[in-house]
Amino acid sequence: MPTPDADHDHEHGHAGHDHGVSADADRRWLGVALGLISAFMLGEVVVGLLARSLALLSDAAHMLTDAGAIVLALIAMRLAARKPKGGFTYGLKRAEILSAQANGLTMLLLGAWLAYEAVRRLIHPPEVAGGLVLVTALVGVVVNVAAAWAMSRANRSSLNVEGAFQHVLNDLYAFIATAIAGVVMVTTGFTRADPIATLIVVALMVKAGLGLIRDSGRIFLEAAPAGFDPAALGAELVALDEVVEVHDLHVWLITSGQPALSAHVLVVPRSDCHAVRGRIEDLLQTRHRITHSTLQVDHAGPDDLAEHCDDAHGLAYRAEPGRPG
Repeated sequence: MPTPDADHDHEHGHAGHDHGVSADADRRWLGVALGLISAFMLGEVVVGLLARSLALLSDAAHMLTDAGAIVLALIAMRLAARKPKGGFTYGLKRAEILSAQANGLTMLLLGAWLAYEAVRRLIHPPEVAGGLVLVTALVGVVVNVAAAWAMSRANRSSLNVEGAFQHVLNDLYAFIATAIAGVVMVTTGFTRADPIATLIVVALMVKAGLGLIRDSGRIFLEAAPAGFDPAALGAELVALDEVVEVHDLHVWLITSGQPALSAHVLVVPRSDCHAVRGRIEDLLQTRHRITHSTLQVDHAGPDDLAEHCDDAHGLAYRAEPGRPG
């Protein structure tokens, strides 16, 4: 009679760093970026009001979301570092993904408001102090380069950190567009350059926001990691010696950079279930960097599916008929 054999590999991959010293370093770098952005943002609001520049005010508003994104990232990092307890068997690791999704949504909402204001100013352009816009934008470029550099030193394999980084990087592009608009206004007096620069910023924000929502949504829906083909993996597993069938194969991300896998594996009668499981775990770790796996390995029999999986999920991958066991 087949004997169920379930096993858990408890080596969790952290794709980039373990919690500890480098996690503290991440927080320090994010703190540096937060200080730079917050200080400049306050000054930019004042200059934007004086210059009557929507581009500067939109940049300041975007910098406010930058600051909020970094604060969310810092909070999420603290939550994710807590040990699992109670009903939260993975801990609060997915707080990072919530943070990334919140960043993406704020970028889309802010982009919609800025697009509306930009179109309104294209139709009825106000007077804009181009000189103030140009100088402030150039200073903003320097500040955002410094902030982006600081954040690039943190672990960007985390979708949470990447979300905050995308905010800052988009703000850098925004200041470059605003500086170009300032040059145009100073040299030609064409004040519509200000809302045109804003629309360029909006396009960048929408692109980054949709990317963050897509990537975080894949994790919440427990889809396979981007670029990973579960069907190819299923075929690879049943090609191993003594493996007859693989079903209930699931691959997902616990959080950024932490893939997990579970599967039910049927092997030929009288084979060594433990040895087969060991070969599968070695393949998963060395070829696919999946270090957290849960495998149920049983001997194959005529009624295995009915006995073990009354409600099997997904495709079943079977060895080629006649292949030597």
